[in-house]
Amino acid sequence: MAKRSRAETEQTIIQILDEALKQILSIGFEAMSYTTLSNATGISRTGISHHFPKKTEFLIRLDHRIGQFFIDALDFTSITALEKSWNQSMQVTEHKAVLKLFFSLCGNNDDSVTFFKAVNTARELAFEKLGEEGARCINHLIGYSAIMLLQSPPETQAA
Repeated sequence: MAKRSRAETEQTIIQILDEALKQILSIGFEAMSYTTLSNATGISRTGISHHFPKKTEFLIRLDHRIGQFFIDALDFTSITALEKSWNQSMQVTEHKAVLKLFFSLCGNNDDSVTFFKAVNTARELAFEKLGEEGARCINHLIGYSAIMLLQSPPETQAA
């Protein structure tokens, strides 16, 4: 087997990460597997596991992108705008998937994922732009979202 260049290897990693992000936001992290990634990318499961030996490494590498995707949907100009944009984002399957992933990580015993940028950044931005009331608003919206996700039909939930 021919040795691959650094650029080819990096392109392969980007291709895997792009597909992993797509699957995390559509079918959910739990449903995503080395097989689903292999089928979608044409890269062997062994090739994928060579770059990502543990499934949680996808979350670590994609944390910033997932966080930015989530934050981009929110409006931090006022408490009302924040609440409205949060509620609107919860109507989008991919945004619901981000919060469902957050809640699944909360109950996970895996020490490799100890930070989730989407929720932490939302709290930080809310505090920075709206003060303590903004941070409390995010806390409230997280709790509200947990209840909403529990009430969603299982076939529409992604994690």
